[in-house]
Amino acid sequence: MDLALKLFLAFLQIGAFSIGGGYAVIGLIQEQVVRKYGWLTEQTFTDIVTISQMTPGPLAVNASTFAGFRTDGIAGAAAATVGCVAGGILFSLLLYRFFQKNRSSYYMSELLKGLKASSCGLILSAAGTIILLTFFGSSQPDTVTLADADWRSISLFLAALLLPKIIMPLFPKTKGKKLGPIALMLLTGAAGYFLYS
Repeated sequence: MDLALKLFLAFLQIGAFSIGGGYAVIGLIQEQVVRKYGWLTEQTFTDIVTISQMTPGPLAVNASTFAGFRTDGIAGAAAATVGCVAGGILFSLLLYRFFQKNRSSYYMSELLKGLKASSCGLILSAAGTIILLTFFGSSQPDTVTLADADWRSISLFLAALLLPKIIMPLFPKTKGKKLGPIALMLLTGAAGYFLYS
């Protein structure tokens, strides 16, 4: 089967079943493009997630575009993006009609509670995967050892976490000033450049 068609079908599944969107879809994309088809390495996948966060637009669409482009150039990017969006649109339209007919149903409200809980679990799973890949270079917890830790990544993470709330207030000239997310990204990006070059 043509690679672009495989990308389309893979991302059609991802788009249709990315309940919760955003971070919840990371695990689905990883399962398809890294584990099932082996189109990308885990490190490349992590880079794609990072790039998807830095560019405007939904994470799933950005990740599908980057993964498709990395796998099969412009044809792959177009196929993956259309597949991702088409699955979500079709599934959303069907669900909308279904929920409109059954919106007062007790079972429907219980189903929505279950979907919210599963979305939360998917987001936590994605966060764990990204942390393991970033800090240890592997998403498999049983293969991670402290000797594999990337201390530069861990240092940047801790700096980004602590800088706005703990470190900045220690300096008298920064009291009352906030470090916004854009400034924090620029600072940690510059620090990463110097740490990794």
